[in-house]
Amino acid sequence: MIQLKRIYEPASPEDGFRVLVDRLWPRGVPKARAAVDLWARDVAPSTELRQWFHHEPSNWDEFVLRYRQELAAYPEAVSALREKCAGRVTTLLYGARDEARNQAVLLRELLESGDPASGAG
Repeated sequence: MIQLKRIYEPASPEDGFRVLVDRLWPRGVPKARAAVDLWARDVAPSTELRQWFHHEPSNWDEFVLRYRQELAAYPEAVSALREKCAGRVTTLLYGARDEARNQAVLLRELLESGDPASGAG
C-alpha cells in the first residue's frame, strides 16, 4: 500500500516507510522532525522540469508526459524504489501544496503498476 502525504504534516506510525520524492529538501523542515527513511532524489522530477511546471495547474498534462519520460529513462531507479517499498506500508512525501497534481501522485501510479521501464502506469 502506497500513501501520499505532504512533508509538512506530522509523521505518524501509520506512515510506515517514509520516502521523500522531492529533489530539494523542503524549507523549514528539520531532518529529525521529517522522519524520512529514504530520500529518493533520483526519481524526483529534474530541476528543469520542476521549474518549468511551477505547480501551475494549466501545465499539469504536459508535466505528466514529461515526468513519465524522465522516469522511463531511469527504470533501474524506479525498480529499486519499488523493491524497497514492497510488502510494507509506504508513504511518499512531497512538498507541493497541490495534493492532486504533484510528482508523488504519478510516482505512486508507476510503482503500483509494476512496469519497471515505463512511466505509462
